Amino acid sequence: MTDDAKAVRPILSDDVAQALAGGGAVVALESTIFSNLGLPAPANAEALELCKQAVHDQGATAAVVAILDGRPHVGLSQDDERRVLQGTRKVAERDLAVAQAQGWDVGVTTVSATVALAHAVGISVFATGGIGGVHRGSELSGDISADLDAIANHPVITVCAGAKAFLDLPRTLEYLETVGVPVLGWHHDWFPAFYTRSSGLPVPHRVDDEQVVCDVLRLRARPATGVLLTVPIPVEDEIPESRIDAVLTAALDSSARAGVTGPAVTPYILERIEKETEGQSVPANLALARNNAAVAARIAVALVSAAPPPAQ
Repeated sequence: MTDDAKAVRPILSDDVAQALAGGGAVVALESTIFSNLGLPAPANAEALELCKQAVHDQGATAAVVAILDGRPHVGLSQDDERRVLQGTRKVAERDLAVAQAQGWDVGVTTVSATVALAHAVGISVFATGGIGGVHRGSELSGDISADLDAIANHPVITVCAGAKAFLDLPRTLEYLETVGVPVLGWHHDWFPAFYTRSSGLPVPHRVDDEQVVCDVLRLRARPATGVLLTVPIPVEDEIPESRIDAVLTAALDSSARAGVTGPAVTPYILERIEKETEGQSVPANLALARNNAAVAARIAVALVSAAPPPAQ
């Protein structure tokens, strides 16, 4: 573990500690999606159980990541999970030191913080819903999610349903290319747009086998860089593009009129989408999160199967 990783000093749950010590497959899960900032109750609790079960069913251990009482946790008890479900304070990678120094009660981790803490404890696979990216109008606002740099600077495979649909997806792909992140499409030729299977943008590289994904991580040109594996939402759960485009436009216009900026944009937009789709976005969210967790677990199992056993 590096000096930087030691400084974070995450607390591991017993099952995660045992899995890592024994060379088992572990999948990190961000906690924002399971909080009030990700999905409304009781859907957030359902998402948590669905994702944990999906990881378990594939033979891996789920490690939900959060800040509790000023300490980073990788893997949570049931009591800890109940606290996360009520969480209302986001923690990005930049906030980790502040959250520890100020002793935050509950901090739910975003993609960037989760990737950083996963790397710190030796977890190489992470599952989420959709990553952040380059926001529309970023040429004026400069609003680019810290998720992208975190993926570029930690050797972790991030499994997602693409970037959130209300972002500037062409520029997000361009940014990932600039920072050297391999972007893969799981059994799919198109970059997903969260609620829809295709954004109309071709994914740089299609992959159809778990071992190929593992080999991409092993063979990448920049050892510190992660890999982005994009998984389209299951066909039966997709929201038609014609419907979601109109909803996104209305939600973005509303956020602009309300003066919503920075980290507040995503929860605001997601809440508006839920209302405008009359709740249809919630089951779509659940389906893609569960699907991503299952694929991530398959990758994690393949990764440890190809690795040498841990030193005794």
